[in-house]
Amino acid sequence: MKKVLILSGHRYPERSRICEAGGKALGTLPNVTVHNLMNACPDFVVDVKREQQLLKAHDVVVMMFPFWWYSSPAILKEWQDQVLEYGFAYGSEGKALHGKPFMVMTSTGGNEVAYTPQGYNRYAVDDLLLPFRAMANLTGMIWQTPALIQGANNISDNGIDRGVNHWLTRLDALLID
Repeated sequence: MKKVLILSGHRYPERSRICEAGGKALGTLPNVTVHNLMNACPDFVVDVKREQQLLKAHDVVVMMFPFWWYSSPAILKEWQDQVLEYGFAYGSEGKALHGKPFMVMTSTGGNEVAYTPQGYNRYAVDDLLLPFRAMANLTGMIWQTPALIQGANNISDNGIDRGVNHWLTRLDALLID
């Protein structure tokens, strides 16, 4: 069975109902490691070798985070800048991630309509996640359609349950491929 690494990148995980529910549900699956980056790197100091070993030990990579200012929280960007280095993740010798499925699981404060040309954000979430897709391409990972929970600013407990169940379904599909 494939091993999945979920990089949880919420800046304040203890304040997020979605992060808490998602982490708990995903963490109960066999062969799934939920790696909370704020716990692992509370001062934004990344143990690069440890993080690279985690990546090597898993077959699927998922980044789970709230969509803040059209990107991820800073801890996840710092992780990318430090861990995905030349010679490991890209370059002529950087093949450690080649062929691994990569998925973004994110929540947006605004609802689906907010992320349309007519909505107040003007762009679809898929368009705004283009840097993550480019990262997957450069590192040889296989981009998967993002798994979204939208409308987090006004989401009910039922809505969180539905969204997390969607994430579980998407992850299950990756595990049987």
